[in-house]
Amino acid sequence: MLLCFAVHRCAVSPTGDKLYITSWNPDKLLTLARDGTPLAAYTDTELEHPYGLHVTPAGQVLVCGLLSNTLVQVDSEGRSKLATLATEMDEVWIPASVC
Repeated sequence: MLLCFAVHRCAVSPTGDKLYITSWNPDKLLTLARDGTPLAAYTDTELEHPYGLHVTPAGQVLVCGLLSNTLVQVDSEGRSKLATLATEMDEVWIPASVC
């Protein structure tokens, strides 16, 4: 399988077994195994131009949608959204980082 994407941000899981990558082309959160094997590719209309990315010590994956003006939490497998944490309604505009 050939993966073509531009890496914007990356983060490692607390256990070191997963690498999370945000990419704009296409708009995805990619999850890779330590050896580079693709594990998941998550897309969501609430993650237009995923950019900022942070993995907490507890393993929570937080991603900023730069153009969708959102902050979402994705499961540690990188397969599904757990929650939308902030939107324009919360006065979030062009979020580029989260920590």
